[in-house]
Amino acid sequence: MKKLLIITLLLGSGCLFAQYGYRDGNRIGILGGVTQTNLMTSDFNTKPELGWGAGLQVRGNYYNNFSMIFGMLFSENNFSVETVSPLLKKEEVKYKLMGAQIRLLLSYNVVKDHVSLDFGPVLMVNDKFKIDKKYENNLVNSQGLTAKEITDINKINGNIYVGLSAGNRRVRFLVNYQYGMNNILNHLNKKDELKVKNNNSAFSGHVGILSGQLLFNL
Repeated sequence: MKKLLIITLLLGSGCLFAQYGYRDGNRIGILGGVTQTNLMTSDFNTKPELGWGAGLQVRGNYYNNFSMIFGMLFSENNFSVETVSPLLKKEEVKYKLMGAQIRLLLSYNVVKDHVSLDFGPVLMVNDKFKIDKKYENNLVNSQGLTAKEITDINKINGNIYVGLSAGNRRVRFLVNYQYGMNNILNHLNKKDELKVKNNNSAFSGHVGILSGQLLFNL
């Protein structure tokens, strides 16, 4: 996982600075903000939680009212799952998803230099879900599936991004939503014993990430 993140960082940084030098109209910016993430699945009950994200992006002129955006973001996304402890106590367990994103977006300038509509694909490279060790043996369903057993998920995922940015050349506020296009839980389906504990069904889940960020152009 660490090697994947290092490769992502190096490739993204190379593309970032290559694009920065490509056009006079390019602007490089630093962004950061909060996220609210949920895992949409019918396999267990989940609830969205707050997290954070921070990174860099370059916006460059493309064609007429369109711009291109290349960005890199490091984030901690959280959600919680309803569980039952070994003492039969109901507990909500927070799942942490750490990772890096590479965004390549098309941006339509509704009002030049002030308001734009942004959309496009996002590559997300992430680690396993992380939970507090004291909750690892909590049950997430009545078939004996534990909280720890659903942490080993897909490490590379693709999202679709739709967002709006508003402000000026120096400072912008971004609000956006990402939907996970692939089944992030699919790696769990490689273990038949887990599928048995999931009512003899395949696992299926998609992330939804709502973000609010501030962007400062350099």
